[in-house]
Amino acid sequence: TNIDEWDETWLSCTREGNKLPVCCRRGHFLHGPYPATHFGPKACVLPNPTSVMHIQDPASQRLTWSKPPLNVLVIRKIRDETLLEPFKELCRFLVEEKHLMVYVEKKVVDDGSLMRDDSFSAFRNQLCTFREGFDDISDCIDLIICLGGDGTLLYASSLFQGSVPPVMAFHLGSLGFLTPFKFESFRTEVDKVFEGNAAIILRSRLKVKVVKGTFQRNEQLLSAQENGILPHNHINNEAGKITLQLQVLNEVVVDRGPSSYLSNVDLYLDGRLITSVQGDGVIVSTPTGSTAYAAAAGASMIHPNVPAIMVTPICPHSLSFRPIVVPAGVELMITLSPDARNTAWVSFDGRKRQEIQHGDSIKITTSCFPVPSICCHDLVYDWFDSLAQCLHWNVRKKQTRLTDASDSSETEN
Repeated sequence: TNIDEWDETWLSCTREGNKLPVCCRRGHFLHGPYPATHFGPKACVLPNPTSVMHIQDPASQRLTWSKPPLNVLVIRKIRDETLLEPFKELCRFLVEEKHLMVYVEKKVVDDGSLMRDDSFSAFRNQLCTFREGFDDISDCIDLIICLGGDGTLLYASSLFQGSVPPVMAFHLGSLGFLTPFKFESFRTEVDKVFEGNAAIILRSRLKVKVVKGTFQRNEQLLSAQENGILPHNHINNEAGKITLQLQVLNEVVVDRGPSSYLSNVDLYLDGRLITSVQGDGVIVSTPTGSTAYAAAAGASMIHPNVPAIMVTPICPHSLSFRPIVVPAGVELMITLSPDARNTAWVSFDGRKRQEIQHGDSIKITTSCFPVPSICCHDLVYDWFDSLAQCLHWNVRKKQTRLTDASDSSETEN
């Protein structure tokens, strides 16, 4: 890994010769203190100038602005008319009161209900519009504000395949696990964010590369040439194959698709075959995605600040295949097993679903571009609050206390 490519606020790097304090207060760090590298009088870890250690003090994950934010992207859940009024109210506040440049997707402002709204028409021309896949806004957005459910945050992540601006998400959807803010107090909350020093949680993403087999190359290139352009996220690698690269916030899902046969794929870790997955498929997820599809498939829920990648089988035809957690720095690769009876299908955060055939491979590792999600309270409380409020984690009727002060065994006798 090239150390210089990692975000300095996300990872702290150790180089040969650097010395850290011996004493660390373990309870103050989410990932524990820096481990000792000397063991007894003569043994130690081999010094490695390219080693990376993630030691992040939760209190230090605060948002600061080098310059006042000027351009704000507002993402609204579509096909939900209950969000029209909050959307208009927020845009009017940002444009008329905060004097900011507001970017909105073109299909949002072209909504029939908004087109017929005279109050919205008054400042509609002051909004900047863009179209996904045609207009690149990644270099001009300072802040993202989402109105809706968790899908709006996933969509915001997909728009930025490199560095992601801070994201402030308001809960106006159905679940809202990733949207901690309540819209009723949006003016106060937005002002706090603009002032800086807001708590943020750095949600790691997966860097995914899909390498298609050479037998598909001519067909895909011909299709792209007919449209006049080659998609920006497709590149030709040295082997002459088509490569799709994506940044994924929740999970990569490989499944059997419409086939009635078991999915049969091989899982590699850093180039070594680990196991073959025979079942409905496999989920490779981030800690953020551990509370999504992976949780439904029986995986543990991991706090988003933990540097890890989760591998969760979907209905495996094995009694011993349990979900596993691997270090964030490894590279996973998934291919069809040579004796697979059918192809597989892959999707990325539920989008861009495509077929995987023999000769194709999916390479997955942790991206160096996390999603900085602004917290309502702090990065620990918000997560547990979402577990309790959205997933009803550990909700159970309380056991009643004994009315008799005597020992229960004596009472039974």
